[in-house]
Amino acid sequence: MKQYPRLAAVFSIVAVLFNCFALPSFAQASGGTIRGKVTLENSGKPLHGIVVTVLQLKRSVDTNDDGTYELQNIPAGTYDVVAHMDRVPDVVQSARVTNDGTTTSDFQLFLRVVREQVTVSASGQEEATYNSIQAVSSLTASEISEKNTQSLGDVLDHELGVAKRTFGPGTSRPVVRGFDGDRVLVLQDGNRIGTLGFQSGDHGEPIDLLSLEKLEVVKGPATLLYGSNAIGGVVNAITGHDSAHDGVRGFITALGSSNNWQGGGGGGIEYGTKNWLFWGNGSGQRAGSYDTPIGRIANSYTKEGAGSGGFGYYPGKPFVSLDYSFDSRRYGIPFDQSEENPEIVFLNPRRHSIRLNGGFRDLGSFISGAQFSFQYNDYKHQEINPIENVVNTEFRNKTFTYRGMLDERRTGRWSGSFGVWGLHRDYKSAGAEALAPPTKQNAFAGFGLEKLTFEHVTFQFGGRFEHNGYNPDQILDRPTPPRSFNGFSGAIGMRVPTWAGGAFVVNYSHSYRAPALEELYNLGPHGGNATFEIGDPNLKRESSDGIDFSLRHSGARLRAELNYFYYHIRDFIFLAPTGETDEESGLLIANYAQGTTRYTGAEARLDIGLHRDLWLLSELDYVNAELTEPGTPLPRIPPLRGRVGLEFNYKGFRFAPEAVMAKDQNRLFSTETRTAGYTVFNANASYTFAQQHLAQTISLTGFNLGDRLYRNHLSFIKEFAPEIGRGVRLTYTIRFF
Repeated sequence: MKQYPRLAAVFSIVAVLFNCFALPSFAQASGGTIRGKVTLENSGKPLHGIVVTVLQLKRSVDTNDDGTYELQNIPAGTYDVVAHMDRVPDVVQSARVTNDGTTTSDFQLFLRVVREQVTVSASGQEEATYNSIQAVSSLTASEISEKNTQSLGDVLDHELGVAKRTFGPGTSRPVVRGFDGDRVLVLQDGNRIGTLGFQSGDHGEPIDLLSLEKLEVVKGPATLLYGSNAIGGVVNAITGHDSAHDGVRGFITALGSSNNWQGGGGGGIEYGTKNWLFWGNGSGQRAGSYDTPIGRIANSYTKEGAGSGGFGYYPGKPFVSLDYSFDSRRYGIPFDQSEENPEIVFLNPRRHSIRLNGGFRDLGSFISGAQFSFQYNDYKHQEINPIENVVNTEFRNKTFTYRGMLDERRTGRWSGSFGVWGLHRDYKSAGAEALAPPTKQNAFAGFGLEKLTFEHVTFQFGGRFEHNGYNPDQILDRPTPPRSFNGFSGAIGMRVPTWAGGAFVVNYSHSYRAPALEELYNLGPHGGNATFEIGDPNLKRESSDGIDFSLRHSGARLRAELNYFYYHIRDFIFLAPTGETDEESGLLIANYAQGTTRYTGAEARLDIGLHRDLWLLSELDYVNAELTEPGTPLPRIPPLRGRVGLEFNYKGFRFAPEAVMAKDQNRLFSTETRTAGYTVFNANASYTFAQQHLAQTISLTGFNLGDRLYRNHLSFIKEFAPEIGRGVRLTYTIRFF
């Protein structure tokens, strides 16, 4: 009987979405026309099958064989128009439309980012990053392939406001504005992937990075759209495949790296007709243990393989797609070689996932569009001692999520969306680090996000009510009571244009986070967090208030962004050391406790066009976080960091040297040690051969060129495992379209 309310909610979503399709349409007022042509960089060859979209109206059209397009009956106003092709950076332009007038907007697609991008993660709808209320960073497919693709944290490390937590190369995970673990939500195409990367320092995120179209990071609370635990931010891995096109498109990427002798590659293909799209992707990589200026870090190897495939039907207004993906990995956990009897362990995570998407577009009624998603994830990993060939611990995590969202037709100044979301989770573990009992978690939420647009100011506001319930198995020797949490999150933001290309943005958010089941029920030695953990089943929910300020500029020769944030969190949950040590494991005993914290910091980016082909690029970010009552700094907070470099582009050639810097971290938690500052030099050179239906890019990246000995303050093993030494990485990519 307990399943019926959840099933009823699922069927209700489907009924609402399909009923929306039957709503009567409203007559469209006469308007103007936007037309233009889409060509490829340098060659000037026309591109067919490119999706051109008016973002505010969600109106799209594909380019013809000669690269031309035309959108008619566009109401008078100023719009963001984007040209999109899978695995190629979007191009966004502003177009002003008058009644009975024609506006020409031509596009040239580049294989690397050169201007404003589009985000879907910040508001759940496509919009220019320049116009979003929250700060967003993104990496395109070409940028991802040139990074260290061993794990998600390595790819995003040193992006503005993003650091990496690590227990070795296979485990690195993004830390956003100093927030880690359960407070940073990792998604794929807006859905939870059902992994346990948030749970422990030695757990990674199994995402096939080589198959992604782009990676987006929403910085600051993203609880309205994605859940109460997204209090620190969201990382969204986007695969694409969201519309049909005629013909074949695809890519092949091969890579190799010195130092750790990394090698691998991946490929993908799409075949489309007028209404159907079929796709498949696959990749594999392996890397040995890496070298540092003081020697090789033993057991730091990684191996991985992944595949996915699916199909979609896009006959016009309705659409539906089905996708299956599989990921299997094996990575070692580095150990201190100075110990007498070190514990040698490797992990072997694997994940199956199946997702059904569907909905309607451009309905012309009060509900202009609808999307729904159902996803099932089956995740498992074992922690294995290869010497004794025994499984120390096994974790299983099965999740089913559903999400439905309705888009309101833009009426005058109003637009928005609202929806529902639900989760069922079945968690089990067995073995030495089976700290929490088998637990079933059920969650449900309703949310809405509205936008009010005036000529000189835009307001965005919304709310989310969410319920989380935990039902653990009862254990005789300790209390494991069921717990239930309800909470409301809300936000209001304002964006004001300041000058040509400039804008000021302010955003206030109130968010809550339900305790994670590990924080409630863990009891025992946890090597992945280097503590003997004692959970507290009586923990209260976290509640936070935050404010973000942002000043932005986007122009032909100047791009700039300045962000400031302040978050005040009540009943913040953290591991509080007791000062005692567990005799059997030798680990420091720590209780999950609560206190009041504040996070504050700033991010700055300044890109200056010194010449048509030469840009100066610079970034700086800083986080200061502490428990306010004793004034104690929180653990593993990134230090002041910066990056400065040049980017030279001439026709298909690109050269980009950079210096990455970090200050020493002296603000320390009681169990931490100081980390020295450093400067590391990197350089990338690439050449792209672009033709009308084919592009080839060869890229050579030199990293840590000075072979500098440096340590990541967010690493659990920084005392004996510094970061990777000097090396080069070669990447070759073919794209056909």
